[in-house]
Amino acid sequence: MRAGLQRWSTRLQLDDHPWSVPLHDEARPDLTLRGRIHRGAARDTAVVLVHGLGGGADSPYLRVAAAECARRGWDVLRVSLRGADRSGEDFYHAGLSDDLVPAIRTFAGFRRVFLIGYSLGGHLALHYATRPDAEIHGVVAIGAPLDLQRSALAFDRPSATLYREVVLASLKRAYRAYAARHPEVAPYRTIAPVRTIRGWDRAVVVPRFGFGSTARYYAAMSVAPRLSHLRIPALYIGAQGDPMVPRWTVEPHLAAASTMEVHLLPRGGHVAFPGRLVLQGRPGALEGHVFDWLDRRLV
Repeated sequence: MRAGLQRWSTRLQLDDHPWSVPLHDEARPDLTLRGRIHRGAARDTAVVLVHGLGGGADSPYLRVAAAECARRGWDVLRVSLRGADRSGEDFYHAGLSDDLVPAIRTFAGFRRVFLIGYSLGGHLALHYATRPDAEIHGVVAIGAPLDLQRSALAFDRPSATLYREVVLASLKRAYRAYAARHPEVAPYRTIAPVRTIRGWDRAVVVPRFGFGSTARYYAAMSVAPRLSHLRIPALYIGAQGDPMVPRWTVEPHLAAASTMEVHLLPRGGHVAFPGRLVLQGRPGALEGHVFDWLDRRLV
């Protein structure tokens, strides 16, 4: 299913352009956040799209979502989180919602601005949406983890080995570029043998951002305890059989946000669903359901 999505997405002709904005980080000056932006005809509604772990602005699911935005005449920005573009400037973690602020402020003055995140990008989108200074009108999380500790344990299971190896391979390519530009960090050869997500977080994320341990990182950055503070309309879509974000890792937390509509679908994988879903009695593609839901916000 995901392979078919990738082949189809590469055939999409997207009328977009490079986008970038400076980031301010005392530990890494001169950072730049990059992505691709499409300017719609309406110029009153905008969507910021955030990829998952190991992805980037050209991830197939972002391209498909961007095409649906463009079809509706909306502006859309596909963000590559820091380092995801292989620039080697830095890399990201699951709670770095400060980086979404300049992306969202690109659309200051628009009547409606929405945030959609996939997988870890969904966690990051919800993390931003629970901030008291959030400047969006709705948020969508698709296949997103909520409890980083539980999700890391699940992702490191033998049954998820194939998925994990693909994600880690992408992360390591980004780290190779990072280590080449920053000789003061751990050399790539010490990171290359990492085989688990917890190992990646321990070797890369924790020392870079000063968390002290993976347990402290997961406790500090998990969005699950923050969901009770969510006041923005939210939509969560997941699959009951998601191999990377299993149902048992998210279900205990989904009722915490009173403003969040939840759909855990019986069919589908990780951010990949059948061509025609039935939500609230209506059949259609995932993107159609998501963007119809957005369109009903602040009508």
